[in-house]
Amino acid sequence: METRHVSDEEMTMAIMGGITFKGAKLKNKPKEEKVKTKAKKKTYITGTHGSASAKHKADIRQRRANRHKK
Repeated sequence: METRHVSDEEMTMAIMGGITFKGAKLKNKPKEEKVKTKAKKKTYITGTHGSASAKHKADIRQRRANRHKK
């Protein structure tokens, strides 16, 4: 591996002004606003669509939310 030879002026600027390490530019991520599973939908979370398992899960979530409330 070769080393880069630095001029005295460049070395002085680095010592006096500091060195800034810039990260790689981030690519634009596609927005993930879409609901991918029915577990994230409002009716499923609250158990209002009629499924017994959804109502049971909603009940568990409600009890967990109220666990430390006074």
